[in-house]
Amino acid sequence: MTVEYIRYRVPGDAAEFERAHTHAARFLAGAPQCVDYELSRCADEPAAYILRITWTSPEAHLKGFRVGDLFPGFLAEIRPYVEAIDEMRHYEPTAVRGTGQAVPSLYEWAGGTEAFERLTERFYEKVAVDDVVGPLFAHMDAAHPRYVAMWLAEVFGGPARYTGERGGYAHMLAHHLGKSITEAQRRRWVSLLADAADEVALPDDPEFRAAFMGYIEWGTRLALANSQPGVSPPREAPVPHWGWGVAPPYLG
Repeated sequence: MTVEYIRYRVPGDAAEFERAHTHAARFLAGAPQCVDYELSRCADEPAAYILRITWTSPEAHLKGFRVGDLFPGFLAEIRPYVEAIDEMRHYEPTAVRGTGQAVPSLYEWAGGTEAFERLTERFYEKVAVDDVVGPLFAHMDAAHPRYVAMWLAEVFGGPARYTGERGGYAHMLAHHLGKSITEAQRRRWVSLLADAADEVALPDDPEFRAAFMGYIEWGTRLALANSQPGVSPPREAPVPHWGWGVAPPYLG
């Protein structure tokens, strides 16, 4: 990824400038080389604007978009403001990044470790008597529910205990290899977990449940694929970190 910053100083009609960029944005939206874009206006100096465009690479921008069919239309919309550009450069993201505390993690929103332990305890009670998915756990370690709670807590933004105490992704993967999980078993797993989430009163707001079930769908489909005979998935990977996605929590 590379981030292009175009800094403008617009002495004229700000509304017309923003309207031109609204029209230009449709060419960015249609470009396969473009990841995302955003036009920001300076609150302290209203004549100053920054257009941020994330490209898949500098080459994708300069040798893809710039020579493609969409660029002439984009340029035609912003041409009146080319002389207002103070800077136009590519920047490479660094490892210095993170999030603040304005938006709680899914782990915090759910209620922390205790909430996930309640969830997995009730879930595996249901699994034990289920005729579809139960056979997969016929010889389950008594501590297994607690370990799965530890995994979910880390995935959703809690402490990295599964990585530190259980071996992280590689250890979780080992539990699925060679299991030949069926689609019917995967779906029952998802259904029972959703029922358990209701029964232990995990937050039921649409934003949390959409993010929570999004991970469960993704994770169970990956587990199913990794469990099939003859597959050889990568053995080393970080524990996934799941966030709110497109629907952050409704804070009122």
